[in-house]
Amino acid sequence: MAKGDPGVSTRSRRAAPRSRKGTGGDPELVQLLTPEGERIDSVVGPDGTVYSVDFTDEEYRGLYRDLVLVRKLDAEATALQRQGELGLWASLLGQEAAQVGSGRALRTQDMAFPTYREHGVLYCRGIDPIMPLGLFRGVDQGGWDPNEFKFNMYTIVIGAQTLHATGYAMGVAMDGKTGTDDGEAVIAYFGDGATSQGDVNEAFVWASVFNSPLVFFCQNNQYAISEPLERQTRVPLYRRAAGFGFPGVRVDGNDVLASYAVTRTALDNARHGQGPSLIEAYTYRMGAHTTSDDPTRYRIASEVEAWQAKDPIARMKAFLTKQQIVDADFFAEVDEQARRESLHLRERVLAMPNPEPVTMFDHVYPNGSPLLDEQRAKFSRYMESFEGSAH
Repeated sequence: MAKGDPGVSTRSRRAAPRSRKGTGGDPELVQLLTPEGERIDSVVGPDGTVYSVDFTDEEYRGLYRDLVLVRKLDAEATALQRQGELGLWASLLGQEAAQVGSGRALRTQDMAFPTYREHGVLYCRGIDPIMPLGLFRGVDQGGWDPNEFKFNMYTIVIGAQTLHATGYAMGVAMDGKTGTDDGEAVIAYFGDGATSQGDVNEAFVWASVFNSPLVFFCQNNQYAISEPLERQTRVPLYRRAAGFGFPGVRVDGNDVLASYAVTRTALDNARHGQGPSLIEAYTYRMGAHTTSDDPTRYRIASEVEAWQAKDPIARMKAFLTKQQIVDADFFAEVDEQARRESLHLRERVLAMPNPEPVTMFDHVYPNGSPLLDEQRAKFSRYMESFEGSAH
């Protein structure tokens, strides 16, 4: 688990770190770790903010472990769906750094509002990875307590969670829980396609006008299902923030260090009462939108291969190796842990009981209703009509 603070120089003594304004390929992109695993000490963002991280060797190793475990668990969930054990799955493959980096940047008191793909953030919040699989298996509606883990339920409706997050953040401010180092901040996750939704733009307006302590975290994975980014915007997404009156920044979403640094800075600004901001994590969805999607119908193999060279785990592994922070035994141990945990996850999914159909009425309303009771009784009689038949 990473606990360093951005904005101060790194403690690594092995590297010969550099400082940059943006990066060579994109002067507006905040990057602290190149695809080749070269460490950049600090980066000056377009607005003059200096981004850096201060991690111990153990924290670097912890970030790598997070990335590997999250990817392996995600791959197991995809396999379970392909084998008919889940109804659907939205893979995060390729987006691990954006999620782990931002997830580890959250402080205990901060609240997160996810989409249906933030399995990495869920993992970083300490939630049992079995929980979203129960949802996609149809066993429950999602089994974790949002108040306990400060992580809201998955939201399937595109962009709706940004309004939920805005309202929650407005409440945080009205309760006087901002303005100090111990203040609270809120983060809302969404994809590039969601920026075309009215809900997201309305959330931008309300968050800005009410100076809400909210970080809008857009994982730009280049596709809104099959629609490429150029069908969504004519300018970089982070620049949209200026039109709503708050700052925006683009970060290399395949760089876990930069994702951490940018998110921690934005959250701390929010908790100190400086209002909302927008982070565009520039990344790539290596797999399908969901398991019901076929990405080969709308993108070419060479594009995928180009992004594979920017893989978030490969670059972190290269960095750890070059700096002699780990040895081969460490990588083998992490891989073995990932194998064990994914196998355990599979066993637990297969052991889940099939719920009785009538239980779908149990949690529609907290105290029930006469109409719901009538529907339950009618459905129960219908199900009983099949008893003893060949159906």
